[in-house]
Order: sequence, then structure tokens, then C-alpha cells
Amino acid sequence: MKATAKDLRIHLKGLLDAVSKGEDVVIAFRGKPCARLVPYEKTDKSADVDSKNDLFGIWADRNDIESVDEYVQNLRKGSSLLGCSKITFI
Repeated sequence: MKATAKDLRIHLKGLLDAVSKGEDVVIAFRGKPCARLVPYEKTDKSADVDSKNDLFGIWADRNDIESVDEYVQNLRKGSSLLGCSKITFI
């Protein structure tokens, strides 16, 4: 099925109904295809993530951190507003 960006704004529910029935919808903007609505497929999260505390992104190369949760909790200990222990208004 094909639809325009205007159709998407006006007939979103109908397009989502079509997608929920297994149909793909190609959205065109200014006459050129720019997006595609496809049915949502549930994935098994346990296959994607081995452990709750696995390091990822910028944390992946850090050998000194075993658990991101513990590291962040330690950073937050003793912190206060703006890093100040006492605020005095003059």
C-alpha cells in the first residue's frame, strides 16, 4: 500500500490498521518514498542482552568497572545540589 505524508496525518488509524493486518505501507513525501510502516515483530530480549549489567558503548573498554549500576550509585553518594554542601543566599 502507498500513502502520502498528508494521508499519514489524516488517516493514521486506518494505515495502522492495515499494518496490524500484515500489510506494508510506503509513505511518500513530495512524491518520493521516504518511510515504510511495517508490522512490529517482538524480539526475545534475552538473546540481545547476556546480562543486566553488561557494559556497552563508552563503558565497554573500561576494565576498572565491573557493574555500571554500582559505579553510578557510588558517584551519586554524598552528592548534593550543584555539588555544594551548603548554599547561602545573600
